[in-house]
Amino acid sequence: MGFFDKLKQGLSKTKNSFEEKINNVFSNFRKVDEELLEELEEALIMSDVGVETSTKIISNLRDRIKKEKIEDAEAVKQTLREEIKEIFDSVDNSLHLETKPSVILVVGVNGVGKTTSIGKMANRLKQDGKKVVIAAADTFRAAAVEQLEIWANRAGCEIVKREEGVDPASVVFDAIKVTKEKDADVLICDTAGRLHNKKYLMDELVKIKKVIDKELPEASKEVLMVLDATTGQNAISQVKAFKETVDITGLILTKLDGTAKGGVVIGIVNENKMPVKFIGVGEKIDDMEIFNSEDFVKALI
Repeated sequence: MGFFDKLKQGLSKTKNSFEEKINNVFSNFRKVDEELLEELEEALIMSDVGVETSTKIISNLRDRIKKEKIEDAEAVKQTLREEIKEIFDSVDNSLHLETKPSVILVVGVNGVGKTTSIGKMANRLKQDGKKVVIAAADTFRAAAVEQLEIWANRAGCEIVKREEGVDPASVVFDAIKVTKEKDADVLICDTAGRLHNKKYLMDELVKIKKVIDKELPEASKEVLMVLDATTGQNAISQVKAFKETVDITGLILTKLDGTAKGGVVIGIVNENKMPVKFIGVGEKIDDMEIFNSEDFVKALI
């Protein structure tokens, strides 16, 4: 199964919910008028896109209908697709790993699937011919290192780990050393899941980032936040809170296959001006792909 088919399958719950609401609107209206647009806006809000983003999409749609004299419902639907794609394309979705080594620092709240995402991401990069080292810098959660080690072994990547409770920044320091020794292409650093209101944990993230900046000043750096798509609108506030502490460069979306709330992705990107870099649509190690806006919108509508 190609990734687009996996994406389509993974987004099926969201697609069914999203399309049903959108198609219901079109089936109830013969002509393209203000009432149709109001109903469409409500359908988007009900699909977890969020009020702010839904209003923006419909406002742009209204302008284009007037300007381009759109009178056909199918053409409105196509324009809607284009407007959603434009939100994704207004930010830089590409992965910046230009230097050798490059660093990916992975952050997020508890239980969003960080460990799994790192394993899948490492596997994806390895398939692209990159040599990957993983730093097990979540030294708080008892099973975190063991779990990450299983994924690292599956992906065939080196892991740098220390005993539970040690300073996470020191694990990252050791991992940078190994990365240089092994002449690896990418270092992926796991971090402990943290709630944005736990100041000492947020300070620790800043400390890890300082170590990376000091030891690898010239390296390309991605700070990726893992988001669980099933949390819906809460995900938007999570991103806002993390952005205040650490300079997030992009998002990894997980558990899209388990929710009908995938529409929230559009709101997250629009409200935070934050690109999606990776997307996970399944449990297997190869069920993660670099985000592609065209494929995503096509699979959604």
